[in-house]
Amino acid sequence: MVKARLVFGFRSVGVPRTMIVMATDGSVGRTRREFLGVVSAGAAVGGIPGRLAANNAGDASGRPYWTGMLARAVEPVLENLAAGTLKAKMPVEAATEGDVPKRRLFTHFEAFGRAMCGLAPWLELADKPPGEIEDARRLAGLARKCLANITDPGCADRMDLGAGPQNLVDAAFLAHAILRAKHELWEKLEPGARDRLIAAIKTVRQFKPGNNNWLLFAAMVEAFLAWAGTDWQEGPIERAVASHEEWYKGDGVYGDGPEFHWDYYNSFVIQPMYIDVLEHIATFTDKWSQVLPKVLARARRYAAIQERLIAPDGTYPAIGRSIAYRCGAFQLLAQMALRDQLPEGVSPAQVRCALEAAMRRTLGANGTFDEGGWLRIGLAGHQQRLAEGYISTGSLYLCTAAFLPLGLPASHPFWSGPAADWTARSLWAGKDMKADHSLYIAPARPR
Repeated sequence: MVKARLVFGFRSVGVPRTMIVMATDGSVGRTRREFLGVVSAGAAVGGIPGRLAANNAGDASGRPYWTGMLARAVEPVLENLAAGTLKAKMPVEAATEGDVPKRRLFTHFEAFGRAMCGLAPWLELADKPPGEIEDARRLAGLARKCLANITDPGCADRMDLGAGPQNLVDAAFLAHAILRAKHELWEKLEPGARDRLIAAIKTVRQFKPGNNNWLLFAAMVEAFLAWAGTDWQEGPIERAVASHEEWYKGDGVYGDGPEFHWDYYNSFVIQPMYIDVLEHIATFTDKWSQVLPKVLARARRYAAIQERLIAPDGTYPAIGRSIAYRCGAFQLLAQMALRDQLPEGVSPAQVRCALEAAMRRTLGANGTFDEGGWLRIGLAGHQQRLAEGYISTGSLYLCTAAFLPLGLPASHPFWSGPAADWTARSLWAGKDMKADHSLYIAPARPR
């Protein structure tokens, strides 16, 4: 069943009113007749728990849909952790029942760190539309209470970051979130909570990363500690930079370790963290200053590739591990939109529409949320066999990384531009477009 929603309407002098309508399967109609035809074929989408989410259910699109869906995802985590009931109330699903006990040690911290990674830019945005202010303020207050609780010895939801290597990963995601919302998540945080959090994050230094994307988790921890005004170590950042420069495979893609992997880890972790580590550590040393321009050029190319991977119906290749992170696979594309550094020929509006289509195909699928509003394992619905042994309920909240452009004001072309077809929609509709080309810098000719 297909549910239609109005994406954009406008009226110009002497021009008939035109509607651009996107269905939940990603299809777009451009006339009132098409709109009514799609509506007659559809059924209503279920309501979204929470005040903001409930207000933005139904036919919402653009910012109302994005804020509503993001709230739907993160509210159970933040509300329970702020109340000290996350460990008691969050269900723990894993690949098998046998995996549940070992994942229970980490899954609650995963849920918080990853939820915040995507939520942070929206909380930090000063120029929010009036309808978003109250709810964003409420979520930001919950987030700060959560930050205090995870290090409070008297709280039932206190997190032991020394419990195992997985906590290096999610300490880095949480650090990344704080760097994306410095004012709301750090400057407004009570000083004692800041001190406890610094001490807790330092405990993950005992876990040595493998020779893969985990190097960037260690680097992100050090970049955060430097920014937070405490002692930091150069070694983890040097190793991450040297290794990823060695592992660069060309055309905007890095290996996850020495070998290339067909998966989305260039977007889940590698490129977003690489950019932000280099930018934040540049305040303290110019050692890697010459690397950043190359990293950004590669990221723009990879963003172009990511935009082309989203099919006309909002699906994308289910390739590689961690596919249950759903639309979080497009964190890099979302981050480049947030940075206003999309590749040439890719408009903010087409990225908005492409990302929303992917969100609807993943987060909007039946079975994505359980009756309590918690995420369940899957790509399009509940598909438990898609989980690797390291995936559990908390892992799934990396899907929020697709929502980073909520950190842009409503006046930005990302939000204000008319709905636009993304590349795959245009090409498969028969539009004549300029050919795609790889990122290549020709070697200098001998003189």
